[in-house]
Formats: sequence, structure tokens, C-alpha cells
Amino acid sequence: MPALLAMLLGLPSHATAQEITQVAQWTMLQLDLTSSRDYADPLWDATVQTTFVSPSGRESTIEGFWDGGRQWRVRFSPDEVGTWAWQTSEVRGDAGLSRQSGRFHCVPYEGDSPPYVHGALTVSEDRTHLQHADGTPFLWLADTAWNGVLRAEGADWNRYLATRRGQGFTAVQFVSTQWRGLVADGVGEKAYEGEDRPQVNPAFFRRLDAKVAAVNEAGLVAAPVILWAIGRGDPGHDLSEEAAARLARYIVARWGAHQVVWFLGGDGNYRGERAERWRRIGRAVFAERHDRLVTMHPGGQMWVGDEFRNEPWFDFLGYQSGHGDSEAHLRWLVQGPPASDWRTGPRLPVINLEPNYETIRSYHSKRAFTDREVRRAAYWSLLLSPTAGVSYGHNSIWVWPGEPQVPDGHGGIGVVAPWHEGLDTPGTRSMAILAGLFTGLPWWTLRPAQELLATQPGEADPRKFIAAARGQSGDLAVVYVPDGGPVSLQTDHLKRPAKMEWFDPHSGQAEPIGPLPEGPVRLEVAAGADRVLVVRAEG
Repeated sequence: MPALLAMLLGLPSHATAQEITQVAQWTMLQLDLTSSRDYADPLWDATVQTTFVSPSGRESTIEGFWDGGRQWRVRFSPDEVGTWAWQTSEVRGDAGLSRQSGRFHCVPYEGDSPPYVHGALTVSEDRTHLQHADGTPFLWLADTAWNGVLRAEGADWNRYLATRRGQGFTAVQFVSTQWRGLVADGVGEKAYEGEDRPQVNPAFFRRLDAKVAAVNEAGLVAAPVILWAIGRGDPGHDLSEEAAARLARYIVARWGAHQVVWFLGGDGNYRGERAERWRRIGRAVFAERHDRLVTMHPGGQMWVGDEFRNEPWFDFLGYQSGHGDSEAHLRWLVQGPPASDWRTGPRLPVINLEPNYETIRSYHSKRAFTDREVRRAAYWSLLLSPTAGVSYGHNSIWVWPGEPQVPDGHGGIGVVAPWHEGLDTPGTRSMAILAGLFTGLPWWTLRPAQELLATQPGEADPRKFIAAARGQSGDLAVVYVPDGGPVSLQTDHLKRPAKMEWFDPHSGQAEPIGPLPEGPVRLEVAAGADRVLVVRAEG
């Protein structure tokens, strides 16, 4: 037994330390500590570090957080079954926080929540997609509920999560503090006050805690934006660099024991000179604790590969194709960085975190996007880079209004319908069908393969851009046709014998075509229809 573990296991527990307890693997253990003194400014005046020692002797040091009055908490997620030991650091002048110690026993998880069954997310060995700790591939299919955790009542939130789990979603994106889309929570309070030395409001976060925990309990991964950053009213814009990092560390300490993926910044411009500020913030927040994946959520059609791909805390490339439908916007997605930058080293998974939202009006045509545009953006995003995942959004869900209203800071989008109208829609049904299709395939083997196409109608009109991908061994091909017409394929690199079928991404119906012939293949899709061609080798 490692010396430190043996020492901690042999220590008598302090009177205020925790008794031996039991917690399931990958779930959350909470330690409650009581300081022996009051702090005028707890976020800045005290830091509690707790070292956890696993049964095999690995050490993990986790920062605790202040939760009001003299209450401090430490939250930790054990990744190894067996007996663990822990001890807090020395906190000068505070006997209540200093050198507290204890033990707990980690047992196997016995439920059905995938984040707990399979463990924390990591990047695959080939750096093209995400996977769980046990090696199970994880297809990112997230819903964008920016205001959901901030505004939802508990029962409504649970209804929403159960619905999304049933529809095949795997993650939920949300905002952690006040931002331009919500100036205060339901009781009129903010997460913090002040800009140079913000004062955190623990009561605000306590109201959110159960809803964040519920995401994992419902079988989904939580994806909080820590610092929204587009403009005035957003913490990533308003706070000084030091203050932004300190607030971010508080949120990571509070929710980092959940199965989360962190979006350090939300909707910001992180390019050029601004990138260095965010690189420093990322290092300050994650240099000592990087046990969960981290990315950035950039503003619309802002690519940040060059700015962050070499940062040790940055794990995958998130981007936002946004809410436009002009030729230039569509070409950015199908022929721009999402379709090419994945080849740049060091390679990172690529995921569209904000494509066209269902029912939101386009920047350009001013028409509301339908399920058709939702499908088009989703299939393009999945096939133009190595398949890793895509997010979905509905205008009513991200705003989360209880009744029709114009959202804070977004007057241009007009009146938004109540949140529950976004639960079951043509777009969510299309995403459920997409989830069923891809989870039935070895999707993690897919790589972009535009060479499968003998002709590309998208050269003349990006709305007709056909996206093609194939499995690395040639035993699978997936081709998305967004707007009907002829499809001409070169199939030399596909294995035979193989079967072809048309898949309707609107209805979920599959129509067999027959065996894959030798030589070029020419097929036809009805004008105006979108279809997915699936070619699978037999045997």
C-alpha cells in the first residue's frame, strides 16, 4: 500500500471530519466543512485544497468552494472502486478547514445512466471523437438549453431531460451565470456582483445544483458555459482576466465532480490579440485540474483552431455555424474550416455546437428555420469532419420562457413561444431519427470522403452540397443528399459484397436498393427531397 494512503487510512478522523461512507463510481461525493472563522471576501481570501488518494495510490487534488456563512464544500468523483482517503490542506488561521481527513469506499455503479456506467469523457486515441473512460465511443448529440438550468422549475426540468434522453440526445448545453440572455434568475438574483473583484452569491448556485446533477441522473452529459463572452452583461466580457479566472475556478469546483464538458467561453471572439487573454484564463483555471474535457464556444463562423489547438487544457474544436442561410454562410460550413481544418495537427475532434436552430429566423432570409434546415446542418456537420457529434437548438428551449415573450438581449428574434412547445417538434423527431441511424453504425470509423462523388452539385449551389464519408476500412459509406437530384459515385474504395439503401431522415424509413455493383454508380433522389445513402459491406 502506498505510504500516503497508508498514513491517511491510519489517521484517526477529526471530530469535524467525515465518517467512512460509501459512494458509487463516477458519481459525486460531497464533503461538508465548517470554517472556524468568518471571511469578509471568501472567494478571494481563502482556498481549500483537498488531496484524494485512490486505492491504487494515485493522488488527485481538488479545490473546495465557499457555500455561504462558514460552510465550505468539497465535491469529488471517484474513478476507482475501493477505499479512498482524503485530507484538506493547511488554511492559515482556520482550524475548521485545515488538515481535516477521512475515508470512503467506492462501489460499482448499478444504474443505467451512461455517464456513470461508462465513466468520464476523454478524447479517443486517434483524436477524432470523444469516448468514455472505459473506451465506449460517445456520439455528441446535444440540445442547447442555454437558459434551462437558470429558469426551469425542477419538475419541468426533469420532464425536459427525460424527453431528450428518450429522443436519443446525449448532452445538454447551458449557461452558468447571468448573461445578456438572462439578466437575473427567477428570484431576481445574480451569480455574482462586481467586475474587478466579484462577490459570488452561493444562494444563486444552490438553486442550480440539483438541476445540474439531474442532467447526469437522466443519463446525459452536462455542458455548462462558464463565462459567456459576447458583450456587455456577460462575465467573459465584463470581468477582468483575474476575476474571470477566479469565478471560473469557483464554478469548476462546484460542478466539476459531475460528468461535465466545460465550455470555458461562450459566443465570444477569441481570435487574434484576444486569444492570449483566453489562453491565460484557461491555464489559470485548468492547469491544476483537468479531469474533464474543455473547449470554447466561439461566435458565429469564428474558427479558433490556430488559437487553441496547442493549449494543454483544450480538448476538442467546437464551432458555431450559426443562424444564416446566405450562400457565403452555407459555403463556410461545407467548404470552409469545418471541412478542412480537421487535417491540421495536432488533430482534435470537431463538433458543431450551434447550427441552425429550429424556428429561429435566419440572419439573411428572415425565414424561420424548419426541420429541413436542422437536418441539413446536422448531417453536413457529422460528415464533413470525422464524425464526432453535433448540437441541436430550438428557439423556445434555449430561451426557456414560461409564456410568450421577447428574450433578454435578443429583441431582434421577436416573441418566442413557451419552452414546452420545443419538446416534441419536427426537428427533435429528425434528431431522434438521426440518433437511431448513427448509433446503429460504427460511426467513429467515418472520415470525410468527397472522393466518392463523381460530381458535386454543391459547387454551383451550396444548398445542394452532397456530403460523403466512409469507414476507414471501406466497409461503410454514408452520403447525405440535401435537395434531390442525381447522385454519381466512384466506389473503387468500398468493399464488396455490400448492400445499398436509401434512408429517409424525415420519416426514418429505409428503402433497400440492392447490392453495390462494380464500377461507377448513378442514383436519383426525387427533386426537393433529402435522403441518406448507406452502403454497408456484408459479412
